[in-house]
Amino acid sequence: MNEFVVDNQILDREETLPRTEMEALQLVRLRETVARAMNVPFYRAIFKREGITPDSITSLDDLKRLPFTTKADMRDNYPLGLCAVQRGDLARIHGSSGTTGKPTFVGYTREDLRMWARMCARFLYAGGLRACHTVQVSFGYGLFTGGFGLHYGIEEIGASIIPASSGNTTRQIHIIRDLQPDALISTPSYALNIAEVARSMDVDPRALSLRFAHFGGEMWTEDMRHKIEAEMDLFAFNNYGLSEIIGPGISGECAARTGMHIQEDHFLVECINPDTLEPVQDFEYGELVITALTRQAMPMIRYRTRDIASLDAGPCVCGRTTRRMSRVIGRSDDMLIIRGVNVFPSQIEEALFQVEGTSPHYLIEVSRPGSLDQVTVKVEVRPEFFSDKMSEMQNLRERIDRKIQAAANIHTQVELVAPQTLERSMGKAVRVVDLRGRQG
Repeated sequence: MNEFVVDNQILDREETLPRTEMEALQLVRLRETVARAMNVPFYRAIFKREGITPDSITSLDDLKRLPFTTKADMRDNYPLGLCAVQRGDLARIHGSSGTTGKPTFVGYTREDLRMWARMCARFLYAGGLRACHTVQVSFGYGLFTGGFGLHYGIEEIGASIIPASSGNTTRQIHIIRDLQPDALISTPSYALNIAEVARSMDVDPRALSLRFAHFGGEMWTEDMRHKIEAEMDLFAFNNYGLSEIIGPGISGECAARTGMHIQEDHFLVECINPDTLEPVQDFEYGELVITALTRQAMPMIRYRTRDIASLDAGPCVCGRTTRRMSRVIGRSDDMLIIRGVNVFPSQIEEALFQVEGTSPHYLIEVSRPGSLDQVTVKVEVRPEFFSDKMSEMQNLRERIDRKIQAAANIHTQVELVAPQTLERSMGKAVRVVDLRGRQG
């Protein structure tokens, strides 16, 4: 794989503001956000009780006086009770799938959509996308924010778009071969699925036209990045967003790939201890809390994302002065507590990628057959390593278990399964099934 280099031309001046100018801009926009939030009954009641007005926000430290907002608050104000504008002022509505309860809907004004496109354009540009490129978007187009957000960001740059959407992987590969796109946008797990299906069609995924890819929509590890790059001979870039705030575009990697640059002129990002709610230091992992500074329809204030990451305020070689965030390593509400040990699924994924013979397809099942938790990790074995010799399979199981114990400090039951056994996802991959609440 050749070295990937893009020029340091900056898309927007705000990405290179000196720290003092950025904080001054954030303060102005925070006061404007508080003023907009006064139009939301949920916030207005809290502000009245706490004596909060736009004029009372005199420094960024006053952010701590503002209330946290949670997904439960969105559901309590279902469907659009947190909107600060009239229904007729909404240009679009997106939302979550609602697979774990009521969906959460988010509204956008036309100005919100314009700014959202610009935010997505920033990280795509930082990762090398130019007007001369063609991009295949293999995200779903619908309530999910990913497809439309990235689509309009690509248009903002001026590149050509193939809106392939998700699913029908064989067709996706035919499109890539026929139309020769330079870049792919999808979830990382779906990119691996494309590579796998291509090989089954006797197509070398490394020989496809793709030069780089922008992945989001799910957590993935650095080891998975290396796996995708090796299998598809491209450069993979990470980006972050969530529908409750706006969608993709909150942050994304530049060519240096040493963290995702946060669009700080649009978002105030805190990193807190999820138990004490106190801020953590740079490079220390905590829960991201995000305030949207420029959204008209839904001025979300101190939204608790539950995503665990760290922040870095140091300089970047690309010239951007915005703070960077690490990749998300887990969620505070998805963290597994196994016999008193805190475990993130990403720790198990990292362990699996260190064992030769495993594929990137796995499923973690947590159960409680008696009084103790039991974790079973189902792992697909690569075809060339799958064997009917019990001794070889047992040796592989033991190596996987040792790696997981070293990474996560728990013992697991490792179940090796044949290639193509585990279900493939067209969107966000399902990695964990917790059966404990269904037993008994």
